[in-house]
Amino acid sequence: MNIQELDKKYVLPTYARADVEFVSGKNARLVDANGKKYIDFTSGIAVVSVGHGNERLTNAICEQIKDMMHMSNLYYIAPQAKAAQKIVEASGYDMKCFFGNSGAEANEGAIKIARKHGERDGQVKQYKIITLNHSFHGRTITTVKATGQESMHNYFGPFPDGFVYANGIDEIESLLDDHTVAVMIELVQGEGGVQPLDKQKVQALAKLLKEKGVLLMVDEVQTGVYRTGKFLASNYYEIEPDVITLAKGVGGGVPVGVVMTSLKGIFSPGDHGSTFGGNNLSTRAICEVIDILNEYDANGELARGIAYFDAALENFYNAHKELFMEKVGIGMIAGLRVKDADTLGKIINAAREHGVMVLKAGRNTLRFLPPLTITKEEIDEGFELLHTALTTL
Repeated sequence: MNIQELDKKYVLPTYARADVEFVSGKNARLVDANGKKYIDFTSGIAVVSVGHGNERLTNAICEQIKDMMHMSNLYYIAPQAKAAQKIVEASGYDMKCFFGNSGAEANEGAIKIARKHGERDGQVKQYKIITLNHSFHGRTITTVKATGQESMHNYFGPFPDGFVYANGIDEIESLLDDHTVAVMIELVQGEGGVQPLDKQKVQALAKLLKEKGVLLMVDEVQTGVYRTGKFLASNYYEIEPDVITLAKGVGGGVPVGVVMTSLKGIFSPGDHGSTFGGNNLSTRAICEVIDILNEYDANGELARGIAYFDAALENFYNAHKELFMEKVGIGMIAGLRVKDADTLGKIINAAREHGVMVLKAGRNTLRFLPPLTITKEEIDEGFELLHTALTTL
């Protein structure tokens, strides 16, 4: 059997897979099983932050594997403590971290923090969490319910109670009540269509919630670790959340999830845990990824790369306004609104056929999430391929 036949026989069909199998990559370049080459504007959906086959990350992982891949959280784990230090120091916030294995787990941890914080002996328990319509917070039963997309709630109920959906940031204040413990938002909605929230409105919301004693939780699974040009989108928006979640790019391809909070005494031993979360392998990867990107930011290469990519995307947008309505996003999380939603799928397929990988977001957005280390040559080649692909539509 070939790979496709094996997949169809043994793997649950939860993904509508494209007819391609990638076997190797170097930075923003990919090679498939037939030897065809591609430019990757997706980075595995914002995961491969330091590029495919990054030599420094590979070496760090190999060195760690030779020593120890995993040890139980019942004991001290040196790279875990160092990873927490690097994350907190890069964020600029006074927080502590918990390590899991995915963005959904990180958001589960955030929800547990909120629910424990909302316990009130002899008083009204605060348990409600407000999220936004079109949000995406994960695939577990609880994070699916936290996600403000009704289509994702089919089949899987009954769900945990206590989630309320706001139709935009302006509606949040009217939904606050005595039972509200937290508001959870993405500062740039990724799966919801690359939709950045208004900066002034976010700052006003943060001030309001602090005044009312309601937690502000920011899901940075897709926007964290320099994706917006700052270490956190929260830094870009100049706010100080109570809880922040990370995953995807913080591990550079190794599965990780992080929930960090200023409520440093919220959990006691036994309140939360993870067998694999924070093990030697994953946190060594985090340490190396953050070191690489901190250096990349400090020497100006990140800012120059973002500026070059943004200019190339702007030129591409201006050259194809018959297809696109609007350019959106911040930094290396960007999108183009497609005038005809049916055309979006055709664009993605044509792009892949011509050797460039792009993504869908929401109903009508062409999404770009390149490796943060993408070079000018890779950017130029990718957009040349996209230009050619669009001429075939």
